[in-house]
Amino acid sequence: MTQPLTLGRVFRLALLSLGALIFLAPYIFMISTAGKDQSEIFSASLSLIPQHFAYMANFTKALTRVSMPNLLLNGVIVCGLILVLQVVVAVPCAYAMAKLKFGAARILMAAVMLGLLVPIHAAALPLYVAFDKLALLNSYTALVAPFSISVFGIFLFLQFFRAMPDDLIHAARLDGMSEAGIVARVIVPNAWPAVTAFAIFSVVAHWNDLFWPLIVVTNQSYATPPLGVLFFLAAEAGDDYGALMAATLIITLPLVIAFLLAQKRFVEGITMTGLKG
Repeated sequence: MTQPLTLGRVFRLALLSLGALIFLAPYIFMISTAGKDQSEIFSASLSLIPQHFAYMANFTKALTRVSMPNLLLNGVIVCGLILVLQVVVAVPCAYAMAKLKFGAARILMAAVMLGLLVPIHAAALPLYVAFDKLALLNSYTALVAPFSISVFGIFLFLQFFRAMPDDLIHAARLDGMSEAGIVARVIVPNAWPAVTAFAIFSVVAHWNDLFWPLIVVTNQSYATPPLGVLFFLAAEAGDDYGALMAATLIITLPLVIAFLLAQKRFVEGITMTGLKG
């Protein structure tokens, strides 16, 4: 049954539409610029619809001037490895803190909260020196290892697991399951909304990360998508902003598609992590 179109509802819809338009404006401008040639981009008039569609030429440049498939593959490998390691570490840690009784629980909770306050920038120099000494620069290890433990992931799963009924875990223990079996066969199957929500956060953050790859990668064979765009701009594109916007569109499109496909699970995960059991 549709709701009546009241003045308050019209105002809310207009406000939400305006907010969405503000947030989408850069992406809309990027799509528009990706279809323009150089002369039109720097013309005095501003038009979102290209006068002469140059999408084919700009996308051809974006795909040929740098190894775009290799950049996308590196992004998938790095983000996938980071996500798997983060979930494998965070789920058991969060389960132990949420459902097991032990003396160091409060200390670990304080450590998690403290870890949320420490940015990667603070540890960048010692990590770089360590990877240099181990001859691991320009490798997937250097790109993945510093992010294998996510305190944000532990905190997110902790809130989710606290909302799960204790009776479910007690029943599993009565059936003779070990704690590892409970995590694998009870906790994880019921935690997919939280895992999906965390996956969106993790993949978006590391797919778009430029700071750390810029430090540890100088070989284009290991370049992630944002670093590849930087190489593209610096070495090949020059002031060819149409091709640059086409390259950026190619790199950001997988994230947009992934979010649209997972948005229902994402909202469920965020909503349920706010519940208290």
